[in-house]
Amino acid sequence: MTFKTLLAAALSAVFAVAAQAQDMKMSVTTSFANSGLADVLLPEIKKDTGINVQLLIVGTGQALKLGAQGDVDAVLVHAKAAELAWLAEGNGTHRREIMYNDFIFVGPSDDPAGVAKADRATDALSAIAEAKAPFVSRGDNSGTHKMELRLWDAAGIAPQGDWYRAVGQGMGAALNTASGMNAYLMSDRASWLKFANKGDLKLVYEGDPILFNQYAYMPVNPTKHPHAKNDLANTLEAWLVSDRAKELIDGYTLNGEKLFTFNATVD
Repeated sequence: MTFKTLLAAALSAVFAVAAQAQDMKMSVTTSFANSGLADVLLPEIKKDTGINVQLLIVGTGQALKLGAQGDVDAVLVHAKAAELAWLAEGNGTHRREIMYNDFIFVGPSDDPAGVAKADRATDALSAIAEAKAPFVSRGDNSGTHKMELRLWDAAGIAPQGDWYRAVGQGMGAALNTASGMNAYLMSDRASWLKFANKGDLKLVYEGDPILFNQYAYMPVNPTKHPHAKNDLANTLEAWLVSDRAKELIDGYTLNGEKLFTFNATVD
């Protein structure tokens, strides 16, 4: 084997290692993945930074658990109280807000519980409970599920009975179940707009400020997990708060409707 051949082989090995080093893992919510935004952002992230972001798509509770265990390098979730508790336990370095949308209620097109007449989100849930109208809950400790439970608690209701069905699955599966049952459901707006199997469901309630839905990015703490790729996580964060990210996030629409609004600021 000639020197040139040996050199070429050595360089190929170096480049292969370098390329591998650009892979990083991020746990994200099913609602983010279901929205289709990831399909827009990830190729641009790779093109601009060289980072191949591998997504682990789960509910917020599981996404935070993966971060706490050091199974990912960063998390992108939407449950602020849980995020702050996760940070307080030393699992991450900091929290950076990136974008938001909102939660909505969908239900049968004839709206038998009269949810559309509600003044507040808690009134909408009270109407559903009073009518014992079928309601599908994520039931999976996700950010959406946490918000739903918060609203039931605010309404002074402990939902139970045959009318209330917790499926323990992601947003897409919950939407499919609600479509099949012709039931009410709380969804993030992006997942609803992207969802194809709507059946007889329609958007029946929106607009209460309490339904604001913030997404935040948190790098895993390399002090707790030395193998965490904090340099790549920080590079990704810099991209996520850039003008290019803003352009893509704000420009992502479906049937003329905006799915997310960029609201990141640079510290």
